[in-house]
Order: sequence, then C-alpha cells, then structure tokens
Amino acid sequence: MKKILLSCFLALTLVGLTACSSSQGSAEEEFKVPPISVQLWSVKDALSADFKGTLEQIADMGFQGVEFAGNYGPYADDPIGLKNYLASIGLKPSGAHVGFKLLRGEKLDKNLDYLKALGVDMVIIPADSRAWNANGVDALSKDLVQLSKKAAAKNMLIGYHNHDKEFNEHLDATFWDYIATHTPNKVVLQLDVGWVNFAGKNPVEYVKRYPGRTLTTHLKVRNYHGPNRTPQGDASPILGEDNFDWAELIKNEIKYGGTRWLVIEQEEYPDGMSSMQSVKKSKAGLDKIIQSL
Repeated sequence: MKKILLSCFLALTLVGLTACSSSQGSAEEEFKVPPISVQLWSVKDALSADFKGTLEQIADMGFQGVEFAGNYGPYADDPIGLKNYLASIGLKPSGAHVGFKLLRGEKLDKNLDYLKALGVDMVIIPADSRAWNANGVDALSKDLVQLSKKAAAKNMLIGYHNHDKEFNEHLDATFWDYIATHTPNKVVLQLDVGWVNFAGKNPVEYVKRYPGRTLTTHLKVRNYHGPNRTPQGDASPILGEDNFDWAELIKNEIKYGGTRWLVIEQEEYPDGMSSMQSVKKSKAGLDKIIQSL
C-alpha cells in the first residue's frame, strides 16, 4: 500500500511540474519581444552621404532590421542585391514607406515586385492629406482596400501610418477610427506612438481597440504634447529619457497588437548630436526598457 501511495504521489508531482513547466514556456513564448528596426528617414542625411557605411553602423548598433523610405542607394534596380547585402551585415527589411503615387497604374506592379524581391512584406503609406479630411477619408479608405487586395495576390500587406491629425474628431470618433473600421483587418495600422501622444491620445488604447493590426509600430518621442502643441519643457527626444511608459506599450503590443517589428524613428535630435548618434542613443534606451520587461 505504501508503495502504491508513493507511486501516486510521484506521478502527481511529475504531472504538476510538467504542467508548470508547460505554462511557463507558454508564457515566455507569448511574451516574445519583436525585433527592432529603424526607419531610415531618421538618418536620411547619413544614408545619402554613405549608404553602405550607414547601414553597417546601424547593424553595429544592434538593430535587426531597417524600414526603407525611398532611398535604396546603389541598389535602386537590384532588389536581390540589396537583400543579399543586408543579409551579409545581419539586417532584414522590416517594411517600406511608399506613397500612393508610386502604387498607381503601371508603377504598382513594378514597385511591389521590387519590394517583394527585396524581402519586404509590409508596404506602408506614410501619409495622405485625405486621411484627416471629412471629404476625403472615405476615398482614402477605399484606396487602401483596393491596394490591399492587389498586394495580397503577391502575399504582401498594405498599411497606413498615422500622424497627429488622424486623431482629430470625425463622426463621434476620430479619422483613425474611421480608417480602421472601413478597411479589412489585413490592412496594417502602423501606429506612430510619438504622433499619438502628440495628439493627446492614449496609444495603448488604440492597440487594444484594433487587435492584431499593429503589426509594425513607430517608437519615437515628440517634444510637444497635445492638440495645442505645447512644448514639454526640456523633454528629451531620446527613447527612455522621456516620461512615457514604453514598457506598458510594448507589453500590450505583444499581447494585443500582433506586433512583428518595433521601429525606432528619430525626427528630433538633441543639440550637438548627429542623426546617427541620436538613433544610437534611442536604441540603447529601448534596449534598457526591453530588459526591464
């Protein structure tokens, strides 16, 4: 009898440990932090001066990806060459910002095919003035729907990137809400956190409101706050040197947003610091935030 009881006890203990281990593993898998990219517009001056050297420095900073903004350096006609070069220095394309004018008519297939060969699967519209115009937002939304269908045929995604004006009031909500609710879930909502804060809104709320659609997100600090664009004193534009709770945002993007890439964008540079130095410091700040999760 004692042997039977002991066997039962050991069996139950092992089951408990296995369940606990499985639960911990599941939690760790669920909380996997997305890789970090940088929007190359942040360092457009350096990129124009030295395309390869700039990308190599970005790789040395520990970035895993880059988001293009129109400059493909000496590879403008050689997407596979650019893809291979990025791979050789440990980088991947996290996406590309491409305006509507480059995705119309004959240019559509040409540019999507280039990006597809480069390894880009998320093509983001960086801005469109119709997005904050009551007479234009419906047409914009319909264009996104049609583009998403054409991109889907190439196994690619189309998305839209916000600024502050998309969070102006529209039909008892905001223009951003209108775009989100008038496009299918496969249209990416690239939330620019700096601009959401700039508009006086809560970015975490929008990540939760549209689950699974924040596949890529811009992390940056705007040195202003709210609709009146009031300066925040001597607030730093460097990630981690501001007062925003980045850790809470990242946790929610992982849990609700389906976020695949965290993209640093640097549009303001502290006095005496170059664009590259500023990006490097923001990357270090984000690394510390991630370590604290």
